[in-house]
Amino acid sequence: MRLVYGLAALLVAFAIYMVVIQREALLDFAGRDAPDTATEGAADGSGGAPGGDEALAAAETGASVVEEAPKRIRVVAMPSQAREIDTAVLLRGRTEAARQVEVRSETSGRIVNAPLRKGALVEAGEVLCQIAPGTREVALAEARARLREARARIPESAARVEESEARLTEAQINDRAAQSLSQSGFAAETRVASAAAAVSSARAQVETARTGLESARAAVQGAEAAVAAAETEIERLAIAAPFGGLLESDTAELGALMQPGQACATVIQLDPIRLLGFVPEAQVARVRLGAQAGAELVSGQRVTGDVTFVARSADPQTRTFRVEITAENPDLAIRDGQTAEIAIAADGAEAHLLPASALTLDDSGRLGVRTARAAEGGDVAAFVPVEVIRDTPGGVLVTGLDDEVRVIVVGQDYVTDGVPIEVTLRDTAPGAPDAPAPASATVSGAEGVTQ
Repeated sequence: MRLVYGLAALLVAFAIYMVVIQREALLDFAGRDAPDTATEGAADGSGGAPGGDEALAAAETGASVVEEAPKRIRVVAMPSQAREIDTAVLLRGRTEAARQVEVRSETSGRIVNAPLRKGALVEAGEVLCQIAPGTREVALAEARARLREARARIPESAARVEESEARLTEAQINDRAAQSLSQSGFAAETRVASAAAAVSSARAQVETARTGLESARAAVQGAEAAVAAAETEIERLAIAAPFGGLLESDTAELGALMQPGQACATVIQLDPIRLLGFVPEAQVARVRLGAQAGAELVSGQRVTGDVTFVARSADPQTRTFRVEITAENPDLAIRDGQTAEIAIAADGAEAHLLPASALTLDDSGRLGVRTARAAEGGDVAAFVPVEVIRDTPGGVLVTGLDDEVRVIVVGQDYVTDGVPIEVTLRDTAPGAPDAPAPASATVSGAEGVTQ
């Protein structure tokens, strides 16, 4: 029995060797014997049917035709037609208060009014924190008294100037008279010298009087500055809201000691509200000032407004541009810092709605789709680069294709440009010509090819 098992194992090993290792030799051997047998049978009339040579020739011709016919790759395509769409610029951003300021004290003192609680509505100019005046009113009264005193000196100084100028005029007249008499021989030289000295003295007195007048005027200006400083210091005692809005924090507590620069309260303005987003550099040229925009908050609230600012300088980290949209918020329902999906209106375009799985890359890394193009002898595959406008729940909207195309949605990664293909069209959903089917659907008629 062992001998039988051994012989059987040898036969099996030999058969495997011939089929796997010597397959070509075995096929050559089988190919040589068949024609010889057929020829012999035809010669003696005992083998093969009549007309064996013709059959053999026909078989060889058919085999050559089959070998020459191109092998086509089966793919599945969907017909797509371009349609007009609204190419809005979509951003993800947040809401922001139109204005927000932390009101701070400019002087020191103790708070003497009851605090306002956060969340309260305040009007522009409404007092938020009142500081005790202390001795500031006395200082103001003193400054005003000094101002009155300085102003009273002005007439006196002006009178001295006029008196000095009159004396100067008199001295000049005496000087001219002494010189005239001296030339006629009726006055001594000493009289002329005395007159000249009197003129010089009168001029010095005029200059002194004028200097005194300027000093009096300077004293008035200094007193006026002191009065203004005292009045400003008193005005700083009442810290008022710079604009109408909401208190984001409590005002300073009654009795608290305020110091210069210390915060009294934070005021924010939510009407109008600002929507803030950042546009990629590839789409910033499509955003225009004054363009209409809408936003949907995570809470479901919707708001519309206009673009009021587009940055000219990109953020150095993200290479995006800041865009601001101003919208009305009369009921203050929209808060500062809420996340928002923003859509900015832009010019429309012709686009195709395709399943995202149809997108592929060519050898150079360009994004596009493969289409079925009619050619002589049948359809061939062709790569067309596209630009993705945006994603939608039904697929992706792309541009760059002809108005009507057949886009390969199954098998596009197994063909290249010019490869012969056998196309099976996939029907789209009724009422939605370009609606893509689910990516996991099995396409009937593709004989086992699935997406």
